[in-house]
Amino acid sequence: MFSSRARYLARSSRSFASVAAGNPSPFAVFDKHAKKMQKDRAALKNDGESSRTVDYIRNEVADRMLERFEDIKRKFGVIVDLGSGPGHFTRLLGPESVRKVIMVDSSEKLLNRDTDDTFEVSVERVNRDEEELLQIVEPNSLDGVVSCLSLQWINDLPGMLVQINKSLKPDAMFLGAMFGGETLFELRTALQLAQVDREGGISPHVSPMTDTRDISNLLGRAGFHLLTVDLDEIQVQYPSMWELMDDLKDMGENNAVIGRRSFLHRDTLAAASAVYKELHGNEDGTIPATFQIIFMIGWKPDPSQAKKVDKKSTLKIAL
Repeated sequence: MFSSRARYLARSSRSFASVAAGNPSPFAVFDKHAKKMQKDRAALKNDGESSRTVDYIRNEVADRMLERFEDIKRKFGVIVDLGSGPGHFTRLLGPESVRKVIMVDSSEKLLNRDTDDTFEVSVERVNRDEEELLQIVEPNSLDGVVSCLSLQWINDLPGMLVQINKSLKPDAMFLGAMFGGETLFELRTALQLAQVDREGGISPHVSPMTDTRDISNLLGRAGFHLLTVDLDEIQVQYPSMWELMDDLKDMGENNAVIGRRSFLHRDTLAAASAVYKELHGNEDGTIPATFQIIFMIGWKPDPSQAKKVDKKSTLKIAL
């Protein structure tokens, strides 16, 4: 009964209003204050040790971002690490590739979790809402912007990409990674099916993610060109659903949807754990959790560069 409905129920992707570039989003999806508090609590737990223990997802994604970053053969001056957290990506950079990184994050505790000797490059930490980028830096001032697993919490993602584009110098790069729509589909199915069975309805307990098909369109609308968008998956094995949920909380990745329910009944959670193992469990008793990652690269056009020649127009003129 469960397996025929599982993938259908699991899909919970965001849709984006068709608004002019630069205009504010007509709706808000996430409670930004709640997300900041979640990240602060995660960073403070056990003096940051609990947070460091669950860095494995962001560290792995940062490593994969670095591979893409190193394919770009240039020396960067100043770049922004947007939604940096404690600097999972920045700590991988060396002075041979970047002169300075401005780390921006809405959580002061997470931003300052680790000391400066963690980094090989010069860093400046700015505790500010990521969606206020153009209040932090001047337009056309940055050599690059990177973002490692923070864009999924942006309310106005189209507007955020426009701000990133405006902050960049001509011929500068944006490199990002965010969770995709299939992330934690196993947990979604288990929670949704258990809630239908025990409570007769569904409320969101895993935040909606962006569909992959939207990203190229949003980057193009924001003014980027030479786009590269690709997908990757990281699958982690856990003893049970309970350990997975504990790790998500310590990552600061709790649900932050506006209007969310603040709790689930214990019997619903117990049922969800059983459903998770029934639908997705491994033979050894563990359960898998899939994290889908969308990687994206876009470049800000340089007006001084030669534009592509329209061969048809040229032929008409010649004739």
